[in-house]
Amino acid sequence: MCGLAGIVSSHNSNGVNESVLLAMRDAQLHRGPDDAGLYLGKDVGLGHRRLSIIDLSHGQQPMVDEAAGLALIYNGELYNFRSLKAELEEQGVGFTSHSDTEVLLRAWQHWGEACLTRLRGMFAFAVWDMRASRIFLVRDHIGIKPLYYGFTRTGDFVFASELKGLMAHPEVDRKLDPRALEDYLALGYVPDPKSIYKGICKLQPGHWLSWRAGEPAPAPCQYWDFPFEIDDSVSVNEATGRLRGLLDDAVASQMVSDVPLGAFLSGGVDSSAVVASMSRATREPVNTCSIGFDDSGFDETAYARQVAEYLHTNHFEEHVSSKDYDLLDTLAGIYDEPFADSSALPTWRVCQLARKHVTVALSGDGGDENFAGYRRYRLHTWESGLRARLPSGLRKPLFGLLGRAYPKADWAPRLLRAKTTLQGLACDDVEAYFHSVSITSAAMRQQLYSPAFKRELQGYNALTVFREHAMRAPTDHPLLLAQYLDFKTWLPGDILTKVDRASMAHSLEVRVPVLDQRLVEWASSLPPEMKLRHGEGKFIFKKMLEQDLPHEVLYRSKMGFRVPLAAWFRGPLGAQLQHALKDGALADSGCFEAAALDRLVRQHMAGQRDHSATLWSLLMLDSFLRYIQRPATAAFFDNSMHAVATAGASP
Repeated sequence: MCGLAGIVSSHNSNGVNESVLLAMRDAQLHRGPDDAGLYLGKDVGLGHRRLSIIDLSHGQQPMVDEAAGLALIYNGELYNFRSLKAELEEQGVGFTSHSDTEVLLRAWQHWGEACLTRLRGMFAFAVWDMRASRIFLVRDHIGIKPLYYGFTRTGDFVFASELKGLMAHPEVDRKLDPRALEDYLALGYVPDPKSIYKGICKLQPGHWLSWRAGEPAPAPCQYWDFPFEIDDSVSVNEATGRLRGLLDDAVASQMVSDVPLGAFLSGGVDSSAVVASMSRATREPVNTCSIGFDDSGFDETAYARQVAEYLHTNHFEEHVSSKDYDLLDTLAGIYDEPFADSSALPTWRVCQLARKHVTVALSGDGGDENFAGYRRYRLHTWESGLRARLPSGLRKPLFGLLGRAYPKADWAPRLLRAKTTLQGLACDDVEAYFHSVSITSAAMRQQLYSPAFKRELQGYNALTVFREHAMRAPTDHPLLLAQYLDFKTWLPGDILTKVDRASMAHSLEVRVPVLDQRLVEWASSLPPEMKLRHGEGKFIFKKMLEQDLPHEVLYRSKMGFRVPLAAWFRGPLGAQLQHALKDGALADSGCFEAAALDRLVRQHMAGQRDHSATLWSLLMLDSFLRYIQRPATAAFFDNSMHAVATAGASP
């Protein structure tokens, strides 16, 4: 895998500063420790860090063809590069290497933007057209690889794989975006296309953009979206056969590597499916890696060992303490934005373990999104059916009143925790689904925010993110719509971000065959009952795997990659939490009401409520604010309520 950085000069600047470009590039050293390259042309500079995976002695970047007038920097893997190369050779295109980088360059030269519909893989890349003095940026279909862009104060266009690359530029504005912070407090991550900084955007999955000096800010163009064109004619037998073929093809194509390769194995359905497919594709034992906790309630290693033994893998396993929370500040530096998925801790550890043995690891990420594996899909579908049977004129006021009146009984048995369901029944499908995935409710966010921060928000609510995606959704079926919303928000914003940063921090490339474009397109065409049947998620996926894996692995209760947050905050992390909320950077930000924060902590400590997800998001926000804090003063927000300093380049 690799790290990109680039600068395109505006008419108002003095050209590209080579030392600044080098700082942007080398801030991402971890993404590419094997090689580095630089291209300086008229009004442009491109930087690249390389993690060598394929054709180790060639494929150096930037790849420049002066005769064609093109320069390319690229992060990712093209899994169909051999077939693309053969197609281009048939049309008379010559090659000097075996790398997928040259295939991408020639594909762009030959087909231009039309090549994007032919690419199959994970990628983010930039092409500089020397003749047109125009930069093109592209991000892969699903959003597996990241790409940030924005403008400096002098109008230069800048981009990088990670925010730390842009923060190395002294002219990039560091004002935080209040709306992004509202999104973060609601969801636990900053969803595309926002970043935590006002002037910086993420290029959305399945989009490309172009810009040249003198033009206004670019408007990204979409080249691909999740189709959800349902095929009602497919039978169970046909679906299982087709799914097996697509999975095996995706896995085999992603096992191409000139460096050691393995897989993550949690013992869950998705990672086990990938390892089973890998075992079919090779005669050698597959290298598998698992991380466990010393708390049995959060440990899945027994299942991972069972699968490893069943598939005869070369298995590596490590256990970490259930008090493994020393990585808090490390995570802030890895993610560059506030990021509140606590599974980032074990993800960081399993990447650390994997890198001791392999340079490329395959992951099972995407199975839940493709085949409706999350419990929330089942609940959302049930609630949507109930909403449809009740007149909205009765449903909204009745369940709205009941939802407000019913106590938040986190301490009670699950059967009696009805508040969230009652609140959801008062909403439409989009608001209800947003409510179900929010880690902090709108009502609680309003209680936590200071009056000054509410003025900064100007009435903005994070629900807007889901509303805008739902307006463009190709389906209104409740299950499929929920999947579509996850593909647009949760998957790129949380899951793929988590894995990319944790793996790249260890110079480990992670590939995700269950998110192969063709498999995703086909899965989206399945009728809903092929995914969720009689309350069983991943119906067709598990059906296909029955001949490959033990029944108890396929049909056990889903555990997830979790850490014991609630216990941490009532124990060893309690003092650190209280300091952050009362005296830390978060308390000094001016965004929150001190009394509301104190009430949140007291309720959790007393066992009255489980606020662990919200408290973790606040603690990670405090870590982020400390990470970017500098001695010189600059306000977080334009009108600046209270100033925690943010000036100078990020480390």
